[in-house]
Amino acid sequence: MGDLKQYGLVRAQERLRDQVGHALRAALIAGELRPGQVYSAPGLAADLGVSATPVREAMLDLAREGLVEPVRNKGFRITEVSERDLDQYTELRTLIEVPTVGRIAETADREQLEALRPIAEEIVARAWQHDLIGYLEADRRFHLALLALSGNERLVETVGDLRKRSRLYGLTGLDEAGKLVSSAEEHVELLDLMIAGDVPGTEACMRRHLGHVRSLWADARDEPAGRKSAG
Repeated sequence: MGDLKQYGLVRAQERLRDQVGHALRAALIAGELRPGQVYSAPGLAADLGVSATPVREAMLDLAREGLVEPVRNKGFRITEVSERDLDQYTELRTLIEVPTVGRIAETADREQLEALRPIAEEIVARAWQHDLIGYLEADRRFHLALLALSGNERLVETVGDLRKRSRLYGLTGLDEAGKLVSSAEEHVELLDLMIAGDVPGTEACMRRHLGHVRSLWADARDEPAGRKSAG
């Protein structure tokens, strides 16, 4: 019985670690945790109302994703992403995703593509609801599920890693300006083109969508600091 109890405690701790990680990612996206600044685990734990242990564990998870870096005896620094980094991430995603969705448009069954429509519509709904965390999570699920239709698991893992490293900061101001809705609607447009078997249109839409996302990164970085921390 002792082993079973211990297993239960580990599972509970893992869930808390995941919850803390989700909260920290949300704070990163909202701009409440700022690039270049160092945050201590006890300080974040106090803000979240939990002990420091799950915060340290969650921050180590974020460090493996390249979102933060440990600072000895101080805590964790939020990593900064340069314009060069963002351009290179966008170039890599374009090289991978544009031809891949073109091939999927040729080979995937209509039913497989239609199964993604609820997620595409959820992205739009989240944008209209100003739910940035829900928006980005639905966006992640859509893109990775779409790429999974290629049958290449390593490709999906690679794009998933690129997405983590090219995360968005300070989207609150962009959301308030209504700039996320047009990006959200491109997911439905992409799906319609793929279902129609329009390969050139599919590739052009994906290329435009990734360029649009890159412009959102630039706009987010240009937002005044006060706007970045709003909301």
